[in-house]
Amino acid sequence: MKNLSLALNIVLLVAVGVLYYLHFEGKKQTDQDEPEVTQTLEYTIGYINADSVLKNYDFFKEMQEKLQKKGEKLEVEYQNRAQGLQKEVNDYQRNVNNLTIGQAKALEENLMKKQQNLRLYQESLAQELMKEESKVNRELYEKVTAFIEEYSNKNGLEMVVKYNQGSDVLYANNGMDITQAVISGLNKQYKEGKTGTTTDTKADTAKVE
Repeated sequence: MKNLSLALNIVLLVAVGVLYYLHFEGKKQTDQDEPEVTQTLEYTIGYINADSVLKNYDFFKEMQEKLQKKGEKLEVEYQNRAQGLQKEVNDYQRNVNNLTIGQAKALEENLMKKQQNLRLYQESLAQELMKEESKVNRELYEKVTAFIEEYSNKNGLEMVVKYNQGSDVLYANNGMDITQAVISGLNKQYKEGKTGTTTDTKADTAKVE
């Protein structure tokens, strides 16, 4: 879904700005000739690859499949109506010469009304599908951000940013990558929610150094 990564982009934009500030402004240069390049920050930061999270999150994959099936179902319903109307148009064109002027005019008006109704029906189907997509996006955003907050609290992270092609983060140490931990934790949480079981959601992976 083209807007699926947008939710994560919005929530992490401010965090990236803070990271930039801390890195470049958090320490004053002590020696102009040989400035220190690195400094240990008091903030523990992790990052995720949002595309990988979406691609491997079972909830998202299942919702995508459901939306696709619903879209196909709605398309079939529309096509059935459209084909029925087209048959009526064909019948009218075939028999128009046998109709009186009044009969032909009445049929034309009826067919035009049905065409307008068909367009309205098509628009309503598109709006229905868009509402479903919006609902899934909102639920996805809530699930991912809630888990990241819980994971961060349990693992001592004070900031999580999105790091992949197109993000504002140009470099991050692999040791800060919590993508797989987030994917595993989200899928575990989702599976438990479906089965009705509950277990300790403490991260299975090692704490980010």
